[in-house]
Order: sequence, then structure tokens, then C-alpha cells
Amino acid sequence: MSASVFCCPLCGGALTDRGAALACPQGHHFDRAAQGYVNLLPVQRKRAKTPGDSPEMAAARRRFLDTGAYAPFRDSIAALLCSYLKDVPSPVVCDAGCGEGYYAEGMRKALQAAGHTPRVVGFDIAKSAVRAAAGRYKGLELAVAGSFAIPLAAGSCDALTAIFSPIAEREFARVVRPGGLLLLAVAGERHLWELKEILYERPYENRHRKTEYPGFVFESRTPVRTTVTLASREQIADLFLMTPYFWRTPAAGAARLAALDTLTVALGFDLLCYRRTQEAVR
Repeated sequence: MSASVFCCPLCGGALTDRGAALACPQGHHFDRAAQGYVNLLPVQRKRAKTPGDSPEMAAARRRFLDTGAYAPFRDSIAALLCSYLKDVPSPVVCDAGCGEGYYAEGMRKALQAAGHTPRVVGFDIAKSAVRAAAGRYKGLELAVAGSFAIPLAAGSCDALTAIFSPIAEREFARVVRPGGLLLLAVAGERHLWELKEILYERPYENRHRKTEYPGFVFESRTPVRTTVTLASREQIADLFLMTPYFWRTPAAGAARLAALDTLTVALGFDLLCYRRTQEAVR
């Protein structure tokens, strides 16, 4: 038996890894799925029968990420993480809203290549995404969980990343240790601009925000920009399905997009780095 990085979502107690399951001193027991992940999302915290992205959305995201279109963002995130953690030989890194694990695995490999012995944890509220991540990336520690009740102990993470996922500022401040890193990836002003031009009559740029969070001090903004040419209707459909526009696009815009055989589109992330302060967050 060994100590799990996760804690009990019901009582907050430490979890012991017993191989086939995790268990806490209070007797709460969480079976490990065949793929290796654990479900730490209590039924009473579910807001839907199957919360998060659907299996179809998770599959579309995996197919699209496998094209390498978002590799510049993954590599930039990993490089920033390695820079901030250069003096931490065995960091604990959490990817909040990890999806199918693409970015978390990139972080793990980059830290290992830099000579670290990382422990990379990921969680997502969508079981289908976590199942896919666990099936492919065996070096990650994965769970079904939500960002607003993270099953990790206070101050247990040297770094936490949230890549296009909900920002739960109080929970992030709770689990990141003083001096630790919070890395957020947000859409740049003209991210997917050409896609939006097709979908909407009056497309709009994303807002450039300078947001402060309790318990963190802002340190840097790193813009990453590139373009990609989608060479088939299938690739275009996969990109559309993995974006929030899929849910709020008029039928006419979706039809215009579906008629295209190719599309060159701008991609842009801003990577925001914050340092955890010593102050308590209430």
C-alpha cells in the first residue's frame, strides 16, 4: 500500500492506494477503473447525469489534438512549467480540467526530460475524457472530479494548470502551496477568428483580460500564436465540436461551416502565470 496524492472527497482524509481501490481511515472506498483512474465525484455533487463533455466531444478533441495543431501551445506550457519549477526536483503538478490528458502528458514528459521526478495529477468532471486519458497515458494519476471541490490536500501542489477550463479561484488557492505556480491558458483576442467569421454574421474578438485572483500575484503573460490549415471536412468538424461555439451557433452558420472542405484558421493562447502568496484566502 502507498499514499495516494488524492484525498477523500467525502471527509477530506488521506487516501491509501490499495491497488484495486483507494480508501481513507473513515472507511470510504473508491474502486479503480480498469483503465486506472478513480471516480472521486460524489453523486450529490453532480449537476447532471453525465456532467462535462460528451464522449463524442472527447473523441473529437483527441482526433484533433492528434493532428499536432495545438502542439505549440502544449510545448509552450511545458516550457513555462519547467522554468518555474527548475529548483523543485520532485514537483507535484495538477492539471485541473485535464480532458483527455494531452497537456498533462506533455508537462510530465517535459519535466522528466529536464531531470525532474514529477508527480502529475489530472482530473476532469467528464468521465469519458478521464477514461480516455487513463487508457493512453499511464504515467498520470487521474480522477473524475470537479474544480470547485478538488480532492487534493491544502498546499499539496507545486503548480496547478487550468487550460481552457473553469477557474475556481478559492480551490486553486487552497491546493497550491505558498510560492507555487498557477498557470492559466486563455483564448487570445483572435483565436479561431476565421472559424467565427463563417459561423456568425458579426464575429467578435475575445476580451483581453487582466484578472487578479485572491491569494495570487500576477507575474507574466506569454502570447502564443500560430495558424493551421484543416484539410478535410472531418478535421473542421472535430475542431468545431471541441469548441463552445458548437452549442451556440445558429443553424445557418453551422451549415456554412459543414460545406467547407478546407479552412485556414488562426490559433492563439495567452498563458498567464501567477505566484501563490503567503496570505490566507477566506
